[in-house]
Amino acid sequence: MTDFTIFWEWLSFVVRWTHVIVGIAWIGSSFYFIALDLGLRKHGNLPNGVLGEEWQVHGGGFYHIQKYMVAPPNLPEHLVWFKWESYMTWLTGFAMLAIVYYAGADLFLIDRTVMDLPVWGAIGLSMASLAVGWVLYDLLCRSPLGKSQNGLMVVLFFILVAMGWAYLQVFSGRAAFLHMGAFTATIMSANVFFIIIPNQKKIVASMKAGETPDPALGAQSKQRSVHNNYLTLPVLFFMLSGHYPLAYATEYSWIIAGLIFLIGVLIRHFFNTMHATGRKEYWTWAAATILFIVIMWLSTSPRIGGEPQGPSEAALRFMADDHFVAVSNAVQGRCAMCHAAEPFWEGVHMAPKHVRLETPEEIAAHAREIYIQSGRTHAMPPGNVSLMTQEERDLIVFWYQSVTGERSL
Repeated sequence: MTDFTIFWEWLSFVVRWTHVIVGIAWIGSSFYFIALDLGLRKHGNLPNGVLGEEWQVHGGGFYHIQKYMVAPPNLPEHLVWFKWESYMTWLTGFAMLAIVYYAGADLFLIDRTVMDLPVWGAIGLSMASLAVGWVLYDLLCRSPLGKSQNGLMVVLFFILVAMGWAYLQVFSGRAAFLHMGAFTATIMSANVFFIIIPNQKKIVASMKAGETPDPALGAQSKQRSVHNNYLTLPVLFFMLSGHYPLAYATEYSWIIAGLIFLIGVLIRHFFNTMHATGRKEYWTWAAATILFIVIMWLSTSPRIGGEPQGPSEAALRFMADDHFVAVSNAVQGRCAMCHAAEPFWEGVHMAPKHVRLETPEEIAAHAREIYIQSGRTHAMPPGNVSLMTQEERDLIVFWYQSVTGERSL
């Protein structure tokens, strides 16, 4: 059997890289068009049906852009559609969810001190929550509440905070925050797939048929596009939060999640107002800073989770191997000064990525990470500050491959 772990690690890397690339493309186009829309200039010399225009300079050239209220009188042959960035961002994001959290459910998705879920149940609950989130959001937008932009945003905010609390009742803290990002990103991408692009296609079809397009289609698309714009920054935070346990592994993580949404709205309000009016409302940055200080304070509260449970079947196999005692001694001697409940390495105040390696059960539970980080690579310990020897690294590789049946490529 080949070294499947190495293949899986590279698969995760490639999918994550692709996710970042297409995500940048989607966010870039979203921010650009919102800024363009808000910066349109209106005057009496505009052609019939044109809402506004803008002159831009970039790359040594000038661009003259006009926006029609619904559609131009004559549809051009070549139309550029901005949709694949959104679709690919969601698809690669869901692939990452499957690769990291579904395939590694026992380690990353399920925290048995929170709720003892079977793997199939945790995965099913994860996927169902994403679908239900979109349906609920869409129904609210189509309801009478949807006619009040501010009222709708307030209700959506409380729904998102409630979802953050609910995720923390069933998943690990890290998975809960990742799901907040996936929950929100699913709404954003579904807005493009189910509303914005279909409405645009209906407008094009009406024009080709010689009919006047329904202005309500454009208004609905604009509403969803604005929602996407305000949700982008919180999604980015949640996607990065897995690297920072201070964000997700405390008692008040659900409040932290809510404050992150508020910070995102404040920052987008600053830029959107500046693009629309030229006015720079710096109070938004002051408010965002205060909220972030509150987040830092909340992150010092006790960690979430109850009494530790027994090791999983996979961990028991690693513990039963004849080489486990030697591996455990090496890891505890070289890694546990940082990866501990109370690290004693200077400058390290909590276990990196919330990974503890103090007990045999903890070491066995993180066998794959130890194998990748300290066996097949020299990523850990960082700078080899604890002087892990090559013999110890080779022992880790031999131990992991003996249990899994893998072999080096």
